[in-house]
Amino acid sequence: MPVEIRELHIKVTVNEAPQGEGTGASRNSAERGGSENTGADRDAIVAECVEQVLRIMQNKRER
Repeated sequence: MPVEIRELHIKVTVNEAPQGEGTGASRNSAERGGSENTGADRDAIVAECVEQVLRIMQNKRER
């Protein structure tokens, strides 16, 4: 018997690293020549995630 999940609550907390300190991922990114995410980059990523979630929800409603 399949289990159906009707509601899913996801809570995420993102903390910025203090100046001068960084996580291993951000240091590796800097070593490869990448830059840290700016506010505009972060907003674009969040907007894309929201768009994808809404698209998935719409597809599920059509079924």
